[in-house]
Amino acid sequence: MIFFCFISFVILLRIGELLLSKTNEKWLLRNNAVEYGRGHYKFMVLLHVLFICSAIIEFVCRNPLSYSPFLLVLYFLLLSFKVWIIYSLGKFWNTKIYRAPNFPLVKRGPYKFVKHPNYIVVIAEIAVIPLIFNLYFTATIFTLLNAMMLFVRIREENRALNL
Repeated sequence: MIFFCFISFVILLRIGELLLSKTNEKWLLRNNAVEYGRGHYKFMVLLHVLFICSAIIEFVCRNPLSYSPFLLVLYFLLLSFKVWIIYSLGKFWNTKIYRAPNFPLVKRGPYKFVKHPNYIVVIAEIAVIPLIFNLYFTATIFTLLNAMMLFVRIREENRALNL
C-alpha cells in the first residue's frame, strides 16, 4: 500500500512538472527562445515512463516486504532541492532545452555553485526512488540508461548555453 501511494505521488509530481514546463515553454517561445536537443527529448520522456513502469512491475513481481525510511526521507530532501532549482530558474525552468536571447544565464540559487544542479537531483531520484523499496533491477538498469541519456543531454545543453 505504501508503495502505490508513493509511486502515485511521484507520477503526480511528474505530471505537475510537465504542466509547469509547458507553461514556461509558452513564455519562452513568446520571448524568442530557441529549442535545442529536440531529437533526444522523446527518448528521455520514454526513459522516464519506462522507469516508472519498471518500478511498478518489479514491485508487483518481487513484492518486497520492507522499505527504507532513511531513503524515503532522502527522497523528500531531493524534492526540496528540486523546488529550490525550479524557483531559482523561474520561467526559464523546463524539461526541454531552451535558450532565450537577451536574457542572461541564471546565476542564483544552486546555479551559483553548480552548472547543472537539476541533473544531480535526476541522477539521485533514479537511484533512490526504486531503492526505497529494494527494487535493485530498476535502480541499476535505469541508472545506467540515465547516465547514457545525460551524456547526450548535458552535451546538448552546454552547446546551447555557450552560444
